[in-house]
Amino acid sequence: MRGVLSAKVVLVMYGDYQCSKSADVYKLIKLLKGELSASFGEDDLCFIFRHFPQAQIHPQAQRAAQAAVAAAAQGQFWSMHDTLFAHQQKLENGYLVEYANDLGLDIPQFLKELSKQVHIDRINEDIESGLQSGITAAPALFINNIQYIGRWRMTELMATIVAASH
Repeated sequence: MRGVLSAKVVLVMYGDYQCSKSADVYKLIKLLKGELSASFGEDDLCFIFRHFPQAQIHPQAQRAAQAAVAAAAQGQFWSMHDTLFAHQQKLENGYLVEYANDLGLDIPQFLKELSKQVHIDRINEDIESGLQSGITAAPALFINNIQYIGRWRMTELMATIVAASH
């Protein structure tokens, strides 16, 4: 989570690290956040990412999500998150370890958590939360608990977020 839950606008994104559309939507949200920071205060916008790996079509997404949560345990979630989206074609175990190493993570700890699937329950909670919210695929976006069903375009998404802030 980036921001505070009491923000005027809370964006919740369900994403899959191996899904190119999830990466595109995340890039769009990052751009939006930059645009909005001029008119919004620091506490006006909260962004929450939830894992929604679609293992049936993206076999490496679940493992990538586990790598992100393992990085989070060492205080590096957003760095790993950005790295995974930036390198979607390279999510095999060797690359995950390379990314963890580049971020200065404790590699034995990281490997232990991945091999023992320590964070699988956390990811399954996100998936369950998504299913309960009615989503069946990633990416999905909620703005103040209302699913965004518009087009993934900067102007439309910006207008919806600005409207939600009033």
